[in-house]
Amino acid sequence: MTWLWIGIVGLVLGVGLGALLFRRTPPEPSPPPALPEPTDLPETPPGMSEVINVLRSSAIVLDGSDQVVQSTSQARAFGLVRGTRIVVPLVLDLVRQVRADGQIRTTELELRRGRVSPSLYLSARVAKVGDLILVLAEDRTAARRVEETRRDFVANVSHELKTPIGAIALLAEAVEEAADDPDAVLIFANRMGREATRLSDLVKQIIELSRLQSDDPLMTANVTEIDQVLTEAVDRCKARAQARSVALTLAGESGLFVLGDAEQLTTAVANLVENAVIYSEPGQKVVVGARRAAEADDNYVELTVTDNGIGISAKELPRIFERFYRIDYARSRDNGGTGLGLAIVKHIVAAHGGTVSVWSHLGHGSTFTIRLPESTTSVAPDSGQQFAQEEVPA
Repeated sequence: MTWLWIGIVGLVLGVGLGALLFRRTPPEPSPPPALPEPTDLPETPPGMSEVINVLRSSAIVLDGSDQVVQSTSQARAFGLVRGTRIVVPLVLDLVRQVRADGQIRTTELELRRGRVSPSLYLSARVAKVGDLILVLAEDRTAARRVEETRRDFVANVSHELKTPIGAIALLAEAVEEAADDPDAVLIFANRMGREATRLSDLVKQIIELSRLQSDDPLMTANVTEIDQVLTEAVDRCKARAQARSVALTLAGESGLFVLGDAEQLTTAVANLVENAVIYSEPGQKVVVGARRAAEADDNYVELTVTDNGIGISAKELPRIFERFYRIDYARSRDNGGTGLGLAIVKHIVAAHGGTVSVWSHLGHGSTFTIRLPESTTSVAPDSGQQFAQEEVPA
């Protein structure tokens, strides 16, 4: 009996063991299919990266499939590159043409960066370097604006010169026709004299503006005493002020100094004083002053010219510093205005690292303010004293 039970147990264990041995083992998971190796981008020639990084022009390097393999931050800022693609169709067309025939090509680009943002002008040059294409783009926006300004200036000068020259020619004919009328000859001769003076002033101011544009006063800057600048500027305008019965007054702080060219600064202030005199009625006053102003950790000197004349309308204020722009066209011509005085002021002040601004209201007069960095290399002992109310008699 015992042997019977042992046999049954052995049979059961054998069947179970066989089942375990012959049970199908589940297959191991197959490894994922191997991904294709990425196509290696062509290597840039030795030294190209270093050269590109020191170029002033923006640079882009493309492979044979028009994919950008290297680009400078400037190229991306200009909007030539987005991701790994050139997004300017004209440049992309040039790239493909250069790849086809190997000929270097250049083009001019105008890129618009928004509805209100000014256009960006670039000069692009595309060349083949081995199996790669190199695109160089140079920002020509500033040069383009300078050229436009030059063309406008030449056109304005031509127009302004033509007016007095034409007037003199007509007056000469009138004098010839009135040869038997001494009174008429005298009238025409006086008018010819005024036109000749206007022409002379215009030519001198054009020459002055041209000279200023080629001169940097801060390259040879000297410590300039503001008291001397204001006094000299007022003296230059004294005769015209007396002729118009306009009083000139010096006021404000004394003992202020700036770095710059004393002659140029005197010219700037004198132009403002002359304008104030021209647009003031007889019996009115023009006040010229100076004061120290502070902003953050910086000290400035503010020069002001104030009148209570006819004032300037709000629509004209943004344009008054433009060349040849006249606030009152007819009146400025009668008084010899050329429309260059304020343009010269703006240029001189900007060259000295300063700003010029204006407050005005029709019928209440105007105040022009020149703000310049104060000199820290020389301070007069009496700094902070006040000018006596020195009035130049009308």
